[in-house]
Amino acid sequence: MKINKNVEEILNKQITAELWSAYLYLSMSAWCETKGLKGFANWMRIQFQEETTHALKIYDYVLSRSGEIKLAPITEVENSWNNLLHVFEETYKHECLVTDMIAKCYEVAVSEKDHATASMLQWFINEQTEEESNVLEIIDQLKLVGEKGEGIYLLDKELATRVFVDATQNGAN
Repeated sequence: MKINKNVEEILNKQITAELWSAYLYLSMSAWCETKGLKGFANWMRIQFQEETTHALKIYDYVLSRSGEIKLAPITEVENSWNNLLHVFEETYKHECLVTDMIAKCYEVAVSEKDHATASMLQWFINEQTEEESNVLEIIDQLKLVGEKGEGIYLLDKELATRVFVDATQNGAN
């Protein structure tokens, strides 16, 4: 069955939002890299990869439902932050915004009685809960260790161990 036009429209907006998120995290990665924080840069670069796969998951879903993809321009993202805590506080705010956007997609799918899309979006709802939790954990750690010294060094080393795993390919649609 072809995807409902209202659902298609909001999912296209979400694809753009996910790509914008990827762009934002790549910018944050570059900022961290220039500060000599390769572990933090790695964490943000993996966020970039995750957001890209999220966009593609929705993209592929729309196409699988005989929908049309309408890519919109990606607006400019921030390139500078005051400090690491600021980076992660902005990340958290952004993840909360994405959570709200996913909820809106879900609400449109439910209102249009598009149960298949609502089911697909459940994966994103669960993912956003995890994303917010992960960022809050890092914020708490940054508040504990401060901005300089041994604590930042150790946290940077820990974040350097993060590897990309494409969670969209775990069999869940």
